[in-house]
Amino acid sequence: MSPSSIAISPSLVPVATSSGDSVAADPFSNVSLSHAPSSAAEPDPQYVQGVFVNYYWQAYFGYTYTHFSAKGGISRNQNGFNLSIVRYFNTWIGIEGEMFATHDSPNNLGSWFLFGGGGPRFRWQARRGIELFAHGLVGYSHLTPQTAFGKQEAFGYELGGGADFPTPWRRLGLRAGADMIGTRYFGDNQFNPKVYGGIFFKF
Repeated sequence: MSPSSIAISPSLVPVATSSGDSVAADPFSNVSLSHAPSSAAEPDPQYVQGVFVNYYWQAYFGYTYTHFSAKGGISRNQNGFNLSIVRYFNTWIGIEGEMFATHDSPNNLGSWFLFGGGGPRFRWQARRGIELFAHGLVGYSHLTPQTAFGKQEAFGYELGGGADFPTPWRRLGLRAGADMIGTRYFGDNQFNPKVYGGIFFKF
């Protein structure tokens, strides 16, 4: 075997010292530690957007305006209040119960229009925490005072919807809505508007 084919290990190469002695060079003495692998980078923070807390119960109280008109020249602008409670079964459908009472004083005679009913309610999440809803209710209505045109009680129903707005308090919100009230008094059908606004509590 020729000398040129012999592999010489760097660890065996002698290095002269100042005293004239020869020592074997350490092949790791000049290894830089700057190339050591750095610790794993921290993962990027994770964000979740568009998540809303859905409560299954809502209780509402607010102001209500109705205009009631019927044959015989009856036309009344009435103010009052309404109450409702909703139980949602999931994020978009529930069952609602509502009642309202509005009042005016035509010719200094107190007049009331009352309604109570229940039915399905649907909701959709919009931007900025706003919640849109629609509902349909069927029930019973009552009109005072007694008139010469017929009974004071009648079948009634409501169709409409509105929007719920968030507040800085998570469980408290603001509501605004409008409905069409259908009734049948004095052998005739009535379709009258109702608008309302108030506060509701989620639980």
